[in-house]
Amino acid sequence: MGQQEKVATSLAGAVSEEISASLAPVDAELERRYPGDPGTRQPVHTVYVPGDAFDAGTIRSWGDQALAALDAHAPDAASFAAVLGLSDELAEPVYSRVRAKLEREPIEDLRVDFEDGYGPRPDAEEDATAARAARLIAEAYENGTAAPYMGIRMKCMEAPVRDRGIRTLDVFLTGLIESGGLPEGLVLTLPKVTYPEQVSAFVRLLEAFEKVHGLEPGRLGFEIQIETSQSIVATDGTATVARMIQAAEGRATGLHYGTFDYSACLGVSAAYQASDHPAADHAKAIMQVAAAGTGVRVSDGSTNVLPVGPTEKVHDAWRLHYGLTRRALARAYYQGWDMHPGHIPTRYAAVFAFYREGFEQAAGRLARYANHAGGDVMDEPATAKALGGYLLRGLDCGALDIAEVARLTGLTRADLEGFAAPRRGDLTASAK
Repeated sequence: MGQQEKVATSLAGAVSEEISASLAPVDAELERRYPGDPGTRQPVHTVYVPGDAFDAGTIRSWGDQALAALDAHAPDAASFAAVLGLSDELAEPVYSRVRAKLEREPIEDLRVDFEDGYGPRPDAEEDATAARAARLIAEAYENGTAAPYMGIRMKCMEAPVRDRGIRTLDVFLTGLIESGGLPEGLVLTLPKVTYPEQVSAFVRLLEAFEKVHGLEPGRLGFEIQIETSQSIVATDGTATVARMIQAAEGRATGLHYGTFDYSACLGVSAAYQASDHPAADHAKAIMQVAAAGTGVRVSDGSTNVLPVGPTEKVHDAWRLHYGLTRRALARAYYQGWDMHPGHIPTRYAAVFAFYREGFEQAAGRLARYANHAGGDVMDEPATAKALGGYLLRGLDCGALDIAEVARLTGLTRADLEGFAAPRRGDLTASAK
């Protein structure tokens, strides 16, 4: 035992108490505005299906069409890997998991579209289509054929279509209530948001519906689509998207980038409208910073290059979609849009390859961190959070299995969740 150190202080305890009291409003504001990630599953994609095209067999049909595309244009692991440039080590695991996913859960998040994909229709027709969507979604959740997440995209809150959008939402939600209640996986999407006041108005609309039906306040959340330049930077130079998140009063669940509307708004010519355009990167970077820590997740947009036609053309479209998806994942955009059944194989291939490529390294680093073991990388609590989130996302989508994660980390799913969603303050402390 060495000599015991003498500990001396100069400040009275009242100083710390006064500082804490002065910062109490800031502490409360941090908790309110930046609660952190909700810890729930985030789908890897959102599929948009026009309201008139959606039916009870849509999800299975998309899976079957995606499988047929593989059979026709990449019937085995080697041919698929050759198209996408997958390593020999990844070829079979990725291909087999893609096929299994298409058979088991081809769509993770489905939005029945009443906006651009549906267009203007007679009121009676849109009413009937919205009521039908509610019935079919309720039946899908009841019989076990639903995607994990399902809902609608209504028309926006701008004056020309506002009343129609409100009515469609009312018809749809009322239909769900009358069919047994709101499903847990319900998602609503508000498109073409330009001003925070439009978000506030949508919140008032949802509050009114909750009150009429005696629902718990805050039961209805929604995604905000970022499709205009004004939604990124306001006339006063402030970041509009940050103000939109606050205007949602805790109801915003996601920010979805609209590739083509946003590009067109900035005057990008049609040939260059893509999710990897510099204008797209700028918008998504602002979205990402605005959403960080708020519990609101960011989604990339889509590609409009469809994998259809002869094999050579399909392969070109697959390579494009795969590359864009991998690019988004590296930039921490863990979700995107898919517009055609032929996109689903490369969506899952990109996602599965992303998680399987880094799986062993991430598992090893987290295991060493959890066990306070040394290594060639000095990780901190914030990195442990990222490692835990990475492994959980891989598990949720089917890229990884819990048995292989447990084998390499010695951790349970609950352990991973603890690392991925630490309490505020834990990021500045050592792992327990």
